[in-house]
Amino acid sequence: MNRKVTIVGAGNVGAAAAQRLAEKQLSDVVLVDVNGEMPKGKALDLSQAAPIECHDSKIMGTSDYSYTKNSDVVIITAGIPRKPGMSRDELIETNSKIMKEVTEKISENSPDSTLIIISNPLDAMCQIALKTSGFKKTKVIGMAGVLDSARFKTFISMELDVSVENIEAFVLGGHGDTMVPLPRFTTIAGIPVTELIEPKRLEEIVERTRTGGAEIVSLLKTGSAYYAPASSAVEMTKAILFDKKKIMPCAAYLEGEYGISGIFMGVPVKLGKNGIEEIIEIRLEPDEKKALEKSALAIKNLIDSLKI
Repeated sequence: MNRKVTIVGAGNVGAAAAQRLAEKQLSDVVLVDVNGEMPKGKALDLSQAAPIECHDSKIMGTSDYSYTKNSDVVIITAGIPRKPGMSRDELIETNSKIMKEVTEKISENSPDSTLIIISNPLDAMCQIALKTSGFKKTKVIGMAGVLDSARFKTFISMELDVSVENIEAFVLGGHGDTMVPLPRFTTIAGIPVTELIEPKRLEEIVERTRTGGAEIVSLLKTGSAYYAPASSAVEMTKAILFDKKKIMPCAAYLEGEYGISGIFMGVPVKLGKNGIEEIIEIRLEPDEKKALEKSALAIKNLIDSLKI
């Protein structure tokens, strides 16, 4: 297979993403982690599943970045996970150092790759990756809106007892408590969700979406979500590897779009072989615009604390 994806961080998210990539036969996979023996073990285990799952994707684990050379896409999951009661922002000091170190090594070995950032706090980590790598802004993308939209769709599916395949929805803004789910653009088999769910109940679902990650952290006790984040990153990777021109909500670096500049924020984008090929601007109602501006302010305050 001539497609190559590197995953930095062989923890739960990284290993799940490796499994998805291999079993969908999207690419060969290199799992990188500072603990060199651990990714080797996970890669060997995943490789031994290949004869059963019937795929020929090659998977290797290493702590040596030379094996990542000439990757098409690099998914960065490295960093410490959230613990119960911990906000994404509290992770910033440790994870910002890790992100800088990782990005330096990736840009040296795969200067033409596209970066997909999962590490939290996501919007700030994207900012560090962009500055450190020197990549074009279109080649550094945050996995946020795909996951947040999936959570929104899941909760709507549970509420209405309908297939998730019937639901179209997306979420804008930062990957955190100020994210902006948009019921106005949410449909079930073409039917506006506002026709099927009462406003009060819909607002409760929106709020559950905003705190979806924290809900999982509180239930797991010892970590954070990994299956859905991994699936989200793999879906983005597929759009890039196969030049699908797929419109997805992702964290992109804005320079005037939506009246916002100088930060990463979740917006609808077109993903293809060149990374973000277009940022799509939609008309927002005054309350939606106000919510997006509030989210942008929260991200800017976080960026300012980093002194990037």
